[in-house]
Amino acid sequence: MAIDLKSLNIEETEELILSLGIEKYRAKQIFEWVSKGADSFDEMTNISKKHRELLADACYISSAEPAEIYRSKLDGTVKILCRFRDGEHAECVALPYEHGISACISTQAGCKMGCSFCASTKAGFSRNLVPGEMLSQIHILNKELRKTNPNLTVNHIVLMGIGEPLDNYDNTLKFLRLVNDPKGLNIGMRNISLSTCGLVDKIERLAKENLQLTLSVSLHAPTNDIRSKLMPVNNKYCVEELIEACKKYIAVTGRRISFEYSLISGVNDSRYCAEKLAELLSGMLCHVNLIPVNTIKERSFAPSERRNIYAFSSVLEKAKINVTVRRTMGADINAACGQLRAKKL
Repeated sequence: MAIDLKSLNIEETEELILSLGIEKYRAKQIFEWVSKGADSFDEMTNISKKHRELLADACYISSAEPAEIYRSKLDGTVKILCRFRDGEHAECVALPYEHGISACISTQAGCKMGCSFCASTKAGFSRNLVPGEMLSQIHILNKELRKTNPNLTVNHIVLMGIGEPLDNYDNTLKFLRLVNDPKGLNIGMRNISLSTCGLVDKIERLAKENLQLTLSVSLHAPTNDIRSKLMPVNNKYCVEELIEACKKYIAVTGRRISFEYSLISGVNDSRYCAEKLAELLSGMLCHVNLIPVNTIKERSFAPSERRNIYAFSSVLEKAKINVTVRRTMGADINAACGQLRAKKL
């Protein structure tokens, strides 16, 4: 089976090219080419034609083609439906902020988790994405951004697109190390957020990696009865188990956790829910990101009214819990939180 060159780190690239009779020092050059977006071996102008042919016979460079491109007229958000080599799809998004461009990327084609408010899971799960396909989403976003401004580039990453990153643990961890490599895109771990719906065993495993990224936990309800209705994962890992795993993560890493909480009118936005959430998170090194739920065609969930959002936030603030309300971006192109899909609408 052909090897995906873009999914290899420098050491693996060295091992590969030595087996092909190519000098070891070429590994750094080849790694830099694929890490920074080369889609073909012909682009590697400092590698001889003979060596490029050897590489082409032994491996391929994973890439993504834009099946559809959308640009928000409201805030400049760019969304791309990517088509991979085997015809599978996933969406990625470039979000323009004052501090730079944040890329929201997918880690799976489809999703198994079944969260009731999320479009990404409605078509089911196809397969995991490999590290090179995750990198390709950044490359394709950079290419699109530079069509309007050659100086624009992704400098922050959120693994909050389609799929559960920790369900694709090994590929996700390898992607993180590739994108962080100084010889590659060199995006610092502190500029990366990883979102999980709450796979307790994988959170505990991630803590041992001691990465300096931000862990975002999709909580969305403070009690088991509400959360189980919204998120099937709660039937395997209940709220209490999840919070205990988060406390252990904080103790091991010293890093603050961000809890994502989608506010759904009449479901999880009551004062009772706010007070239970404050009680649940009391004393933790954490931040709560309130997200007025974004609509999807399969469900009739509506975002909380502004006064309810304010009241919910006030309860948390009075309990001395750091809280913000997320600004909705890309809503006019279905690029907001929970709206991404692995297929054309």
